[in-house]
Amino acid sequence: MKKLAFCCLFFLLQVFAFAQSDSLIYHPEADAMAEFEEVVRRAGAEKKHVVVMVGGNWCRWCRIFEKFRLSNQNVASAVDTGFIWMHLNYSKENKNPEMMARLGFPQRFGFPVFVVVDGAGQRLHTQNSAYLEEGEGYSENKVVEFLQQWSSAALQPGPYEQQR
Repeated sequence: MKKLAFCCLFFLLQVFAFAQSDSLIYHPEADAMAEFEEVVRRAGAEKKHVVVMVGGNWCRWCRIFEKFRLSNQNVASAVDTGFIWMHLNYSKENKNPEMMARLGFPQRFGFPVFVVVDGAGQRLHTQNSAYLEEGEGYSENKVVEFLQQWSSAALQPGPYEQQR
């Protein structure tokens, strides 16, 4: 009986450990600069922008936003249409100081914070996530509007030249 109980406990611990590792959003050990260069290259090739979501696995609001982003069809569509998404870790294990400097020190806004970068690697906008919140979560309308306003298509001069 003790063997069976031990095996069950061991199995449950393994399942829990796998579920925990699978749910990590941020990776402190990642080479953030190399990842950033790759997503910027991809964004340039695909004529998209990059959204860098800065935060950490310790951040409750980061986890809430990630779940919201992946489960809300309108938000997911806005992201897929105009952006390459990147998670940038900021934690006691790795504050990524070079990337924070490269992105204009976005941590000053709290977490998560979103930095929009063009396909050439230039920072276009830093978005305080508090402005996208609604109640105990995020507003679909506010998030979609933010994404639409900072998409590559929205920043093309064509539609605005006709308004002159």
